[in-house]
Amino acid sequence: MIGSRRRSRSTTNVWPGYVDALSALLMLVIFMLLVYVVSQLFLSQTLSDRNSELAQLNLRLSELSQLLGLEQDTTAALEQQMLMVQNSFSDSLAENEDLQQRLEASRDQLMRQTADAEARAESLASMNQDLDNKDELSNSQQNMIMRLSNQIASLQNQLRQITTALRLQKEMTVDKEDELESVSRRLNTLLAERINQLEQYQSEFFARLRNILAANENIRIVGDRFLLPSELLFASGSALLGAEGKRELDKLAGVLLDVVETIPADLEWILRIDGHTDRIPINTPQFPSNWELSTARAVAVVRYLADQSVPQNRMVAAGFGEFFPVADGTTPEALQENRRIEIKLTDR
Repeated sequence: MIGSRRRSRSTTNVWPGYVDALSALLMLVIFMLLVYVVSQLFLSQTLSDRNSELAQLNLRLSELSQLLGLEQDTTAALEQQMLMVQNSFSDSLAENEDLQQRLEASRDQLMRQTADAEARAESLASMNQDLDNKDELSNSQQNMIMRLSNQIASLQNQLRQITTALRLQKEMTVDKEDELESVSRRLNTLLAERINQLEQYQSEFFARLRNILAANENIRIVGDRFLLPSELLFASGSALLGAEGKRELDKLAGVLLDVVETIPADLEWILRIDGHTDRIPINTPQFPSNWELSTARAVAVVRYLADQSVPQNRMVAAGFGEFFPVADGTTPEALQENRRIEIKLTDR
């Protein structure tokens, strides 16, 4: 009977332990679910912010493209206007030179005629002086004197008119030169503003692209270059892209394709892919030196990006071997840092 009581008491005391264990397990499961939900919310918010930034970038680039198109139309109109003014100015200069030559010839002729008339007038004055001693002059002599006086007055009047015409022509030439200079200044100012806008557009483009790629820990950003370690893309001594490298290039290609669609067609840009190796020499039938290895790796990246629809006419591959290191020394860390692929978006 005493044993029966002990067994009954022992059986009754087991259940609180089970209940406590189940409660603790349930609380742990609820906590893990709560952590998972919070993580998903945070990740969704982060992705939403990135999508919003990318949408704003596309909208801004579209606006800049429209502004650039308007500026190009204005520039073309001003260039056409300047060409017309230059042609008109050239014609005016030619006419002016011809007119000046004719006026100069006419003035010289009139001056000669005036000199002749003055000489004849002096002769007549001398004759008049001689005739003063006589009682009267003949009618023919008086008529001759009057005709000569009229000719002298007419020639002097023509000379004044020609001089006035020359002065007006010179003033018109000066006005034309001032107008041409004004148009040239306006065109130069407009061209300078357009170049400034292009530079601002490129700066904003690089900044936005840098912000988008900054979250990728496998890509280092140095200035306007994106550095990918060779180990991420290739096996040692190989120029064949690995699976992990292709995944990273897929991300880069996706960003590039989104941005390329908003770049104006007349903006001369190019994606430069540079291959670099460390200073350890290589000598294989496929790669006799680091020149061949670095070039082959750059070409492999270009070909893969081209397969992802990145425009082929906007990419160039170059191999630099071991001659442009970013880290000095022969430590494993320095050698690894020098083995890299550099990607740079720049002007052609």
